[in-house]
Order: sequence, then C-alpha cells, then structure tokens
Amino acid sequence: MIHPTAIIDPGAEIGKDVTVGPFAVIGPNVTIGDGTTVGSHAVIESHVRMGKGNRIHSFASVGAIPQDLKFRGEESWVEMGDGNIIREFATVNRGTSGGGGVTRIGNNTLVMAYCHIAHDCVVGSRVIMANAATLA
Repeated sequence: MIHPTAIIDPGAEIGKDVTVGPFAVIGPNVTIGDGTTVGSHAVIESHVRMGKGNRIHSFASVGAIPQDLKFRGEESWVEMGDGNIIREFATVNRGTSGGGGVTRIGNNTLVMAYCHIAHDCVVGSRVIMANAATLA
C-alpha cells in the first residue's frame, strides 16, 4: 500500500507488497525490493538499490549525497541487501568516487535510531549498530 501523500519519482522501481507511509519521499534511481516498508516521512533520496523485506522507519534518510567537500555530483550509490532495519532518524549517505562510489549494507542488519553511516562505508550482514553510533 502506498499512502496518497507519499511522493514517488516515476523513475523509482517499487517491488511487490511494498508499503510506503504518509509523506515519505522516494526519489529517482531507487529500487526497492518486495515486501519492504518505508515509514512516514522517511526519505529514500536517490541512487539506492535495496533488497527484499527491509524496514525503513519514520524520518530515516537513505541515499542523500555524501557529506564530503570533494563531492561534485558524480554518480554514487547505496546498496542494501535483504531484511535490514533502519530505525528513526538514522542516515545512510551515498558513496564517493574516491571511495569506490558505493556505501554498502549487507543482510539482516539493525541500524538503531540516530545512527549515521557515512559515504563509502561497508557494513556487513547481521550487524547491530546501537543508538547514535557513527561509522565514517
């Protein structure tokens, strides 16, 4: 179910049985796998490839540009596997060309509230990042 107030770019690819909550934003060049939930006010900004069964909670931000002064708008990505949980107010930034161009999260990882995963980071599978942890 996609809430009528959600904003979804026409270029986004949304899988089967995906739920998108009120006022969520899904931008261009985003692929969301089957059975994923995107909470209210969450933003999947752009250049994100997300597997199946992920849960993106309210006010989370995935796919924003990197917080790097050298970034000049080059194409970069967030790649996320299956079964991950991104809690409220967590942020996952895209990669940079200097770091390989991709920020990665494996499968079945829990990113608790207020965590930050910076550009070019690689988080494996079955990882738990406790509240407000920062990885850069």
